[in-house]
Amino acid sequence: MFSVPRLFQCLKNPTFARLYSAQTVNLMGDSLTWLGVALLAFELAGEKSGLILSVSLTLRVAVFVLLSPFAGAIADRFDRKQIMGATHLARMTIVCLFPFVTQTWQIYAIVLSLNIFSAFFTPTYTATIPLVSSREDCPIAIALSSATYQVLGILGPGLAGAIAAFVGTRQVFFLDGITFLIAAILIVTLPGKLMIPNDRNEAQTLRKTLQDVRLGTTCLFQDSPIRYALLMQFAAAIAGAAILVNTVGYVQGILGLGKLEYGWIMAAFGIGATLASIGLGNFQQALKPTIFVSIGAIAIALALFPANWTGLFGLLLLWAIAGAGQTLVNVPTQTLIADRVAVEVQGRVYGAHFAWSHLWWAFSYPLTGWMGDRWPALAFLGSGSIALGVAIVTYLLFEPKRSPVNDGI
Repeated sequence: MFSVPRLFQCLKNPTFARLYSAQTVNLMGDSLTWLGVALLAFELAGEKSGLILSVSLTLRVAVFVLLSPFAGAIADRFDRKQIMGATHLARMTIVCLFPFVTQTWQIYAIVLSLNIFSAFFTPTYTATIPLVSSREDCPIAIALSSATYQVLGILGPGLAGAIAAFVGTRQVFFLDGITFLIAAILIVTLPGKLMIPNDRNEAQTLRKTLQDVRLGTTCLFQDSPIRYALLMQFAAAIAGAAILVNTVGYVQGILGLGKLEYGWIMAAFGIGATLASIGLGNFQQALKPTIFVSIGAIAIALALFPANWTGLFGLLLLWAIAGAGQTLVNVPTQTLIADRVAVEVQGRVYGAHFAWSHLWWAFSYPLTGWMGDRWPALAFLGSGSIALGVAIVTYLLFEPKRSPVNDGI
């Protein structure tokens, strides 16, 4: 008799199933957005479109770092269903402005506005998973969400490219808006309210909001396993940024391969991440999350060491290992927060985590880009060495050797 794989058993919960469906549609919308922005940038700037995309990505990360802690604080004070529904409706409206763009600065303005609302949606969604899932299903639900993110990271751009080829560059944004509308409907039709009980008589002043933001960061660094995982994410970010920034130059410049081979190599990274997410959904109870985090950080760092002397097939294997390492760091970190932080403050902690983890990438992108420009023949080795160094220092100084599993905040 057919049995549902363990990774998908959390979908038996109808509330999480609908929330997860909204996330899936939302991720498909994001794929349409960024593929459309890339095509639009090339339409406006030709060969200089890369500059437009790099500025757009920098704006995205900056907005996440600045606003995500506030998003987490708001998520703990108001109905999360209304927050997520409002952010989708706002993004639906904003993406429909892209077809009318005629100048570069307009792309920047729309991307900035769009990611303001994305910064409020993502940590709110992540913090809501423990709210609608049982304690036993929560790690599986987080792993499934991560696996879906990775799968659509692989398939989404291809599907979006096919759609754009059929309907046209500018018209794709209207379809993008429809995906956000569908996600909003799925969310607002969830039963009941999705909010943490709190004192409704307590005024949410600016001072109180700033206190909430500080509380989220304090919780991250006060709990030793969470602090350890967050610092390991810095090592993973350095290695991951090197892959995202320098792979295209190495593959097409040094190896002399084409766009197709570059697509295969980046797909291998996503496939490795996806398989690791599926594996975590089935075996996460076997080891402590911090052990998975340690293995993942070391794996992604070491995968870079031989990359500068490797051809196509070697990179396919190494990048699959690196993708698995990235997931082994990121997913258990979210599970640790769900397990070790009281539900009343999880929104604030997830918001702070979203900001800090993106701050690591904000440091890592220019660092690895500079190394790729200065020493292109050794960029992966150098980045991997720095990432491994950060992982070793984190292990020696912050590894929680005697922290009980059932303590926390």
